[in-house]
Amino acid sequence: MFDFLAKGGVLVIPILLCSVIALTIFLERLIHFSKVRIRGFGLVKTVAEHVRNGEFSQAMGLVKGTNSPMARILLDALGVIDYDRETLETVIVHSTDEEVRELSRYLQGLATIGSIAPLLGLLGTVVGMIRAFMVIQQMGGKVNAAVLAGGIWEAMMTTALGLAVALPTMVAHSYLVSRVDKYEAQFQDGIVTFIKAAIKAPGR
Repeated sequence: MFDFLAKGGVLVIPILLCSVIALTIFLERLIHFSKVRIRGFGLVKTVAEHVRNGEFSQAMGLVKGTNSPMARILLDALGVIDYDRETLETVIVHSTDEEVRELSRYLQGLATIGSIAPLLGLLGTVVGMIRAFMVIQQMGGKVNAAVLAGGIWEAMMTTALGLAVALPTMVAHSYLVSRVDKYEAQFQDGIVTFIKAAIKAPGR
């Protein structure tokens, strides 16, 4: 296998490096997502009920005892619940954006790898073709079909390798983005529920 890949030229190395990085990012995000406890409406409804009844300390204690993105958003919101609505919404939006950024960490890198891997493969093919035609020139055009075919398949191998890395990488990126979008939708639903309760809270 190593001898086979070595025939693809020096650009095989960065393509293989891209595959290792992409796999590392995908596995890291999967592990991270498996540890994320969203606790969407179950937590939000309970907190909203406390807020609606003016039981802010109970609501604060509940979110402090829960380690989840939604709980952290609600904790920031409860910290400014006595402020005006504009400030409350600004804090909530900022906190939500932070949680989404944390969930989206490294995903841009995964997308970049999916984009550059086939380009690296194409570059390897072009370089290989250039070398093949240089050999033809050096031999005065007296090259048999076996020599020419050998140089071409070695050149095109980098394109195949680049595509083999890019395709699963883009699928992995799309899957992870869909997971983040699902979490963000849950955040938005929870935020709406909380704000409605905050508006009806005593003293507001």
